[in-house]
Amino acid sequence: MEITRQWAMPNSETFTIHPIKDLLSHEVTEGIWLDPFARNSKMATITNDLNPDCKTNYHLEAIDFLKQFPADYADGVLFDPPYSTSQIKECYNGIGIKEFNGRIDFYSKAKDEIARVCKPNGKVICFGWSSMGLGKGRGFEMQKILLIPHGGTKNDTIVTVERKVTK
Repeated sequence: MEITRQWAMPNSETFTIHPIKDLLSHEVTEGIWLDPFARNSKMATITNDLNPDCKTNYHLEAIDFLKQFPADYADGVLFDPPYSTSQIKECYNGIGIKEFNGRIDFYSKAKDEIARVCKPNGKVICFGWSSMGLGKGRGFEMQKILLIPHGGTKNDTIVTVERKVTK
């Protein structure tokens, strides 16, 4: 497993942070890529964001978006949800998220759906304040961890790249 650490300024548009942009340019390759929390990013082939003001293919709750795809459908998934309950409120206040409602299993359910739709040998790239990723229990093997410290009192952004182990 490769672990890299590179300082960068924070940005609410995660994929514009220089080390992340570089990583994605190498990891997001051909095929079908899904992004259930795309905001206005166009890195994935099929994009979704609950916010109707975002320029995405769909405006569904993330879990509903993922459930519409068959098992082993995507070559990769980008998982960049709000990192905390306060970020959820900040991003989606006024839009409403019926599935979340303060429940911690929201992230777990989303990861279960991501594992289901990702093809064997497919990649999942997760972003957040944790290096957990999807994990071995869901059939994934960690390949890379990118730590991005932002300095001061800002939390690091942690990026994990995992590959779905073939059955």
